[in-house]
Amino acid sequence: QVQLVESGGGLVQPGGSLRLSCAASRSISSINAMGWYRQAPGKQRELVAAFISSGSTNYADSVKGRFTISRDNAKNTFDLQMNSLKVEDTAVYYCNAVPPFCSGSYYGPCWGQGTQVTVSS
Repeated sequence: QVQLVESGGGLVQPGGSLRLSCAASRSISSINAMGWYRQAPGKQRELVAAFISSGSTNYADSVKGRFTISRDNAKNTFDLQMNSLKVEDTAVYYCNAVPPFCSGSYYGPCWGQGTQVTVSS
C-alpha cells in the first residue's frame, strides 16, 4: 500500500499563500486521480482539489480560483498551491487518491498525518 506524507502547512495571515506537498512512497503514475482533502474542526473531511491523469483538474467551489493542484509523476509528488487564504481555509490538509485508497473511505490506515494550515491574523 502506498504511503503518503504531507508537508508545507503552517500559520499564515488572511490573504497569504502556502504550498503543500505530498510525497508518495511509490509510483502514482498509474493512479487516475489524486487529490487534496481537508478537515476543519468539527467538520467532515472534504475533497478540495483533484488532479486527473488526463491533466484536468477539479476544485471545490470554496477554493476555485485560489488553489491550484499540480502533479509530478516522475517524482511521485503532487502539490497544492494556496493563494488568497481565508480564515475558513483553516484545517488539516491530507492527500490521497480520488476516491481514497481505503476502499473509498475518508478515514482509515491509508491516510497520513496531514499537515495543519492555520489562517489567522
